[in-house]
Amino acid sequence: MKVLIRKTSLRAILKWSQRVLFAGATLVLGYCGFALADTWIFQHRELQNFEPAQTAGWSLPAAAPDGMIGRIAIDRLGVSVVVQEGSDGPTLRRAAGHIAGTALPGQLGNIGIAAHRDTFFRPLRNIRRDDVITLTTLRGEYRYRVVSTKIVNPEDVAVLNPDGHEILTLVTCYPFYFVGSAPNRFIVRSERIRD
Repeated sequence: MKVLIRKTSLRAILKWSQRVLFAGATLVLGYCGFALADTWIFQHRELQNFEPAQTAGWSLPAAAPDGMIGRIAIDRLGVSVVVQEGSDGPTLRRAAGHIAGTALPGQLGNIGIAAHRDTFFRPLRNIRRDDVITLTTLRGEYRYRVVSTKIVNPEDVAVLNPDGHEILTLVTCYPFYFVGSAPNRFIVRSERIRD
C-alpha cells in the first residue's frame, strides 16, 4: 500500500515547519541577548555605585545592604566581576556569588566565591600558581596569591573548610566546555598576601 502525499500539502507542512523553527530560534536568541544585556547593565550599574562609595572611605559592613560584597579581579586573565551575597541561580546569572556560611573578606577563614564557567569564571581555565587575585570591598583591598587548583566532586564541600588562615576559594563547574550540567567542580585556592 502506497501513501500518497500531495506536493501542495508537503510544501505547506515544510513552510509552516520553517516558520515555527525560525520563531523558536528568534525567541532563543532574544532571550540570550536579554540575559547578556541584563548582566552587562547590572555589572556596570553596581560598579558605578561601588567606586564612589569606596573612594569616599565610608566605614561600612563587609556586605552592603543590597548584598554587594565588592569586586574580584584577576588582571592577568582579564577578570573583573561584581561579587554579590548568595550563590543561587539569579545571583550567579548576574554576578559572582559569595557562598553562604564562608568567611567575609578581612575575616579569618575561607572565603568561598562561585560563578558560572560559561560566563565570568571561564578564564579560570588559564589560571596559574602565583597569579594574584584582588578582592576589593568597601572596607579595603585584599590580595591573594593562587597556591593550587584541583577538580573535585560537587559533594566535596571540604574545600570550603577554614584552616586558621585567610583563604580565598573560587568555585566553578568543570569541564569548562561541557554542554549541560557539569559533573565536577574546578577549585582555585589562594592565600592572602600580607604587605
